[in-house]
Amino acid sequence: MIELDAERLPRPVASCYSKKLSRRSLLKVGATAAGGLALAVALPSWSNAAVKENDPALNAFVRIEPNGRVHLTIPSIEMGQGIYTAMSMLLAEELEVDLDAVTVEHAPPNDALYANPIPILRQQTTGASASIRGFWRPLRLAGAAARLMLVAAAAKQWNVAASACSVRSGVVLDPSGTKSLAYRDLLRSAASQKAPAPDQIKLKPPEQFKLIGKSPKRIEAADKVSGRTQFGIDVILPGMKVAALAISPVMGGRPKDVNKAAALATKGVRQVVTIDQAVAVVADHMGAAKKGLTAATIAWDDGPNASVDSKMLVEQLKRASEGPGVVARNEGHFEEAFSGATRRIEATYELPFLAHAAMEPMNCTVHVRKNSCEIWVGTQIPTVTQAAVAALLGIPQDAVVIHNQYIGGGFGRRLEPDGTLLAVQIGKQVDGPVKVIWSREEDIQHDIYRPYYYDRISAGLDAAGQPVAWDHRVCGSSIIARAVPALFKNGLDFDAVEGAAEPPYALSNILVDYVRAEPPGVTTGFWRGVGPAHNVFVVESFIDELAAAAGKDPVEYRRNLLGHNPRALAVLNLAAEKAGWGKPMPAGKGRGVAVQFAFGSYLSLVAEVALDEKSTVKVERVVCAVDCGLPVNPLMIDAQVQSGTIFGLTAALRGAITFKDGRVEQSNFDTYLPMRIEETPRIETYIVPSAAEPGGLGEAATAIVAPAVTNAIFAAARRRIRRLPIEST
Repeated sequence: MIELDAERLPRPVASCYSKKLSRRSLLKVGATAAGGLALAVALPSWSNAAVKENDPALNAFVRIEPNGRVHLTIPSIEMGQGIYTAMSMLLAEELEVDLDAVTVEHAPPNDALYANPIPILRQQTTGASASIRGFWRPLRLAGAAARLMLVAAAAKQWNVAASACSVRSGVVLDPSGTKSLAYRDLLRSAASQKAPAPDQIKLKPPEQFKLIGKSPKRIEAADKVSGRTQFGIDVILPGMKVAALAISPVMGGRPKDVNKAAALATKGVRQVVTIDQAVAVVADHMGAAKKGLTAATIAWDDGPNASVDSKMLVEQLKRASEGPGVVARNEGHFEEAFSGATRRIEATYELPFLAHAAMEPMNCTVHVRKNSCEIWVGTQIPTVTQAAVAALLGIPQDAVVIHNQYIGGGFGRRLEPDGTLLAVQIGKQVDGPVKVIWSREEDIQHDIYRPYYYDRISAGLDAAGQPVAWDHRVCGSSIIARAVPALFKNGLDFDAVEGAAEPPYALSNILVDYVRAEPPGVTTGFWRGVGPAHNVFVVESFIDELAAAAGKDPVEYRRNLLGHNPRALAVLNLAAEKAGWGKPMPAGKGRGVAVQFAFGSYLSLVAEVALDEKSTVKVERVVCAVDCGLPVNPLMIDAQVQSGTIFGLTAALRGAITFKDGRVEQSNFDTYLPMRIEETPRIETYIVPSAAEPGGLGEAATAIVAPAVTNAIFAAARRRIRRLPIEST
């Protein structure tokens, strides 16, 4: 369910990076080999590899071919979030063409042309809910620039003022409306022009939008429904072999004994490849490869992490959380205010390791040659992957060709190059292309997991129950230190404290710090929702505890802390209104609420739960109010809220990765349980009209749903949940 009052949308505010973009960006124009129009939008400030004025690579972003088709090279990768449709809408809106005239193409690896300009990325990465935020302005600039040049070409032929001409569905009309020229008839003339400077381009105001704010059909949907879409796992090449994989069940282990003869005796098996941490059986098809892998009866040397278990890991975090941390925020005088508070409240919160468990398991097809490597894979980080493969093989980066594929679920797992590097190590020993496919068990048991967090939080209240002191210590592994060490500064992981260091509330005397504690035998990485997915749970749960301690209604308590934050207050009020907050609930049922600002978007979510006689939790209804800035595609906003909610609910209710004897105990969807269709609540989405730049939504609902549910459980049963998953408590 979705609701949007498009008529109430106000005019947009200025772009947060429009001035910088106008000064330093570069629009380049030229002709395609077929005689069409090519337009590049190059932003030298995005990366160190700046695009030069005479760079011949004019395939960045936009090509209009002589047949009239518009080809958009998409910098981000499609993994179900609808970004190919949304980005095409941005271009088509300003280019004045119908959406079905746009054909999308995966971008090749090239940070200079395709890097996302969001400051925390600045490379060709799909993540951080940043695709629309990053390309909201560049893609519209590209479309508007091409339109202006095509209109100028037509006006020159007619000897009229370009400003007096109009465009409709890729056709330029003269001032009288009696003459027309299609874009395809103007390409050569337009290609000979100099592109307008970005600061000379006037983008449409929202009241003139024809596509933005609407919900056209997704451009890739028909191919997905019919099975024509090629995901990484679908790649088929001439002469290709298929490899089944077994990785050491304990991190740092290695194969001790492999029955290669038995594996090779299996019909269809061609080769057994052993590398440091894994064994691959290469065969003519997957069935033979799996049978051969079973026949290999691998014995493992577990290595130094054979004794790792969950209890030990949690105890390590608990001890680490008792020590001092690196300060992320320190305003006012916490100690003084806390000691002088009328009432002091303290709590600890725990969140487990989590797997990504995408529907498409990890896979990669490689063809390693003497001085080059060709790769077919769905990856969120094509340039990082390209560089890592080049380093592994000792070849130039441009000798590594990556064909990016549609992704059947990323959630942060495909922000890592490990699967590709493993495939390349195997491919080095195989003559010809080989597709390496992970089983579901390998995918879950060798994931790069969301960290386990052990947080301590405390607050002091005054006589009216209002917080006068706030202390939040985040304790967990640092993803940034491992994945992006250049951004790990002074011992502080900015992702680990996102959502904690800047909560939406007015909190005086606030101290937030971070303790890094790395778990042995476990590699941690980004998971959908990243830092906010754990911090919003802690902050919103604790705010609810403070409301209860003060004897206040949870919504009213939050309102009193959001007077300075009108956008956060607006989503809270809308969610409460649509959920019927304050209306009595039957015994055994309750409502809970949460508020967040993350990824450039404001959300408030109300959950309704029911508990049976065994205290089993059933989430019956979710109401989400969203202010994600100017909405590009309302139906996809609704889809992202639904998707994020279900993903977050799965984790909140039962998601947990646990360890015993160094091994992950979960292995498939019978032990790492996803939410089923019949368990899914009714999800309602309400969009607050906004003129701000678009925010991100791919991860927002995932981060906010858990505290709304646990707060609802408290309302229904007076049971406070401080450790996830819910079903483990």
